[in-house]
Amino acid sequence: MSSTAISLPVPHVPRRLRAAERPRLENRPVDGVKRVLLAAPRGYCAGVDRAVVAVEKALERYGAPVYVRKQIVHNIHVVTELEQKGAIFVEEIDEVPEGANVVFSAHGVSPAVVQEASDRSLHAIDATCPLVTKVHREAVRFARDDFEILLIGHEGHEEVEGTAGHAPERVTIVNSPDEADTVVVKDPSKVVWLSQTTLSVDETMETVNRLRARFPDLQNPPSDDICYATQNRQVAIKKVAAGADLVIVVGSSNSSNSVRLVEVALEYGAKAAYRVDYADEVKQEWLDGVNTVGVTSGASVPEVLVEEVLEALSEAGYADIEEVRTAEEDLMFSLPKELRQDLSGKRDERGPGGRISR
Repeated sequence: MSSTAISLPVPHVPRRLRAAERPRLENRPVDGVKRVLLAAPRGYCAGVDRAVVAVEKALERYGAPVYVRKQIVHNIHVVTELEQKGAIFVEEIDEVPEGANVVFSAHGVSPAVVQEASDRSLHAIDATCPLVTKVHREAVRFARDDFEILLIGHEGHEEVEGTAGHAPERVTIVNSPDEADTVVVKDPSKVVWLSQTTLSVDETMETVNRLRARFPDLQNPPSDDICYATQNRQVAIKKVAAGADLVIVVGSSNSSNSVRLVEVALEYGAKAAYRVDYADEVKQEWLDGVNTVGVTSGASVPEVLVEEVLEALSEAGYADIEEVRTAEEDLMFSLPKELRQDLSGKRDERGPGGRISR
């Protein structure tokens, strides 16, 4: 029997271009003053910063390679930089050699994944965002109290899989407001909703309202599940979008909160909105006839990528930058317990703005 090799297409991975390589945007005249409205808050949240530093600290402590289940955060630039430092990203635990070091991503994992890592004698470092862990605990508690859980989120997303895995017999995933009209529950008097932390606040509440119209006894979680950073970035872009001809969101295509920012910008008045990983993806035609450009970034995006977009816009004449700030963020999370002491025995230190020192 003969065999035929199958050649699979190689997916395009965006590459950060050096300034000298980057295509230059033309400084074309438009009516009025060219300006940038820069949303704040933007970029890294506390949970993302904690997860990225967890991988860096693990590499410092244990040496390369350190394995990471799934992308540590949904940003191709961050993942690529960590790979260059010695991190190896895998899809599932069975790809990690027995006894190796593995980091669980910020999106969280199910108890089954934790058990699988234990069965393979892996040294697991849990970088799950504490706000996601809160939702996990809510799912466990409501399941224990015999509630049916309607989990609002995108089926297949790592966070949703992890949360559902904490109460698999009790969770039904609701992907959209339209699904709220068709979801079936066993006992309408014992039902509660939880949500993925990175959703659009407006769409989530529309889903909740449509669920409650069908199930009047629907209970709320003890606190809002939508992450503070997701909410803050959406509030900021709503204000920016109202005065912007164009909005540019820096973030990767698999970043739920980045994709939502594009949708929110369009919903709240931006004439056009696009997502980019890198500055070289900004197209000249987007700027034609544009006076005001809004700029923001998803919660897993390092600020250097935003700065490069601003530099490219400045070259095109958009040098007047006005920051539109709608909230201050000072939340800090400790590193995972496995990493709270470095090789010298000192506690991890935090830098300006609550960021964990690198």
